[in-house]
Amino acid sequence: MSDAKAPGVAWVIGASSGVGAATARALAERGFSVAVSGRREDNLRTLTTSIREALPGATLATHALDITDPGAALETHRRIAAELGDVTCLIYAAGLNAPKRYLADMDHMETAAIFATNAVAPSQVTQLVLPGMRSTKGGTIIYISSIAAWRHAPAAGVAYSASKKAMSTLAEHVNSTESVHGIRATSILPGDIDTEFLSMRPEVPDSAARRSMLTAEDVAATVAMVVDLPAHVCIDELVVTPVKRDQAT
Repeated sequence: MSDAKAPGVAWVIGASSGVGAATARALAERGFSVAVSGRREDNLRTLTTSIREALPGATLATHALDITDPGAALETHRRIAAELGDVTCLIYAAGLNAPKRYLADMDHMETAAIFATNAVAPSQVTQLVLPGMRSTKGGTIIYISSIAAWRHAPAAGVAYSASKKAMSTLAEHVNSTESVHGIRATSILPGDIDTEFLSMRPEVPDSAARRSMLTAEDVAATVAMVVDLPAHVCIDELVVTPVKRDQAT
C-alpha cells in the first residue's frame, strides 16, 4: 500500500492559462481543494467554472494576484488558509520573459521584472507555505522551471535562464532543510511548450514547430506524477522533453 498522503489543499500560482490552468484541473481531479491565482481574474473564473462543470463536487477558490507584490501574496495566502486550510501542495507556474533577451538589447527594467517573477516571488511564497506544511508534517512544492536552467539555451535569454536556475537552487535548499518535516520540492524543467508564453519570443514559432512541442497537459501530467509519488520519495529536478517523432509520418 502506498504511503502517499491524502489530497489536501493545493495553491496553483500562474493558473490564468497554460501549465498552471492544466495543473489546477489535474489536481482537482485528484481530490485536492484547489486555490488558483494569477493576474487575469476573468481567466481564473472561466477555469474554475469549467472545472466545476466537469467535477461538480470540486472545492475551488479564485484569487487574482500579482505575485510580485509581496503584500498581496501575503494576504492571498492568509485568505486561502482561512478558506480552505493550510496549503499542502504549492505549484509555482508563473513565469516571465521578454522579447529583448540578449545582452545586446536587454532592457534592465524588464530584466528586473523577470527576476522578480521567476526567482524572488517563488522564494517568498515558499516562505509563506512552509509553516503550515510543518504543522501538518508534510507538503509538496513544485516549481515549473525550464530546460534553459539545465543546459545553455541562447534563445531563452540570459535573464530567463539565470532566474530559472534559481528555482533549482530553491528546490535543493527546501529539500536539504525541510525534509525533516516531511516537505519535499521538485523543479520541473520542460522543453518547449505550446502555450501563449511563446508570444514573448522575438520570433514566434509557427504551427509546424508547435506540433513537436510539449503541451500544457503534458507538463500537468508530470506535476501529477510527482504529487502522486509516495510521501518519502523526492525528485529534486526533473527534465521533460517531447519524443522527436518523424514529422513526415
